Amino acid sequence: MTINCKGNLIDLTTPKIMGILNVTPNSFFDGGNYKSESEILNQVEKMLFQGATFIDIGAYSSKPNAELVSENEELSRILPVVDLVLKNFPQTLLSIDTFRSKVAQKCIENGAALINDIAAGNLDENMMAMVAKFQVPYIMMHSRGNPQNMQQLTNYENITKEILFYFSEKITKARSLGINDLIVDPGFGFAKKQEQNYEVLQKMELLQLLELPILVGFSRKSMIYKVLENNAQEALNGTTVLNTIALLKGAKILRVHDVKEAVECVKLYSAVGLINT
Repeated sequence: MTINCKGNLIDLTTPKIMGILNVTPNSFFDGGNYKSESEILNQVEKMLFQGATFIDIGAYSSKPNAELVSENEELSRILPVVDLVLKNFPQTLLSIDTFRSKVAQKCIENGAALINDIAAGNLDENMMAMVAKFQVPYIMMHSRGNPQNMQQLTNYENITKEILFYFSEKITKARSLGINDLIVDPGFGFAKKQEQNYEVLQKMELLQLLELPILVGFSRKSMIYKVLENNAQEALNGTTVLNTIALLKGAKILRVHDVKEAVECVKLYSAVGLINT
């Protein structure tokens, strides 16, 4: 199982790590941590050194009830960071966390390698056509609504079945437009109650029926720290536990704040000989 990033075939037989770089003032865990060029570059260098294959840059917090950010504001936050990172680390495979096609396009034109869309095209009807035009890998996440209202949209009859149907429709549309490299993300924490998140994880191996790489993003989320009765700062161990479960159920990309620990998770998983080819 491979994806093509800027002419490089990335083999996902061994799961890969996507390091998170939020350049927002209000992200739930690391908001406002990376304001200066030196802070941004130090964090990127750290994640690459620790073994991240991808760096995922986001300039619009998608946490529940996040404030609305204009397209121009998102562009003004993210483009300088894309340019800065690629100037200093030109081989970096940058993923752009956005649901806006204009933001995605500008970042691709400036050297980004993947698009990570929390809405799978639902919040911008031009997104998939733009991705097809530039032929970059496209991460499609399951969600409903937008960050402002998604936690009011959690009524499901059979959440796993509905997620599979959602992706089957999205895949059909993406293929019809000519998108070659697709990745699915079940969207833990998005339009899902806590027990629904765990139900999706319990049955996550069913997503392998889609025959596409699966990305998961649990890192330090409330679904962990509410169970453990702590907070995001104390949720690293819980993140590692859920990442391990996800690997056993077929995850190919772990999207995390803490790259070193996720890389170790994959190494130990691989040592047991449980690679899902």
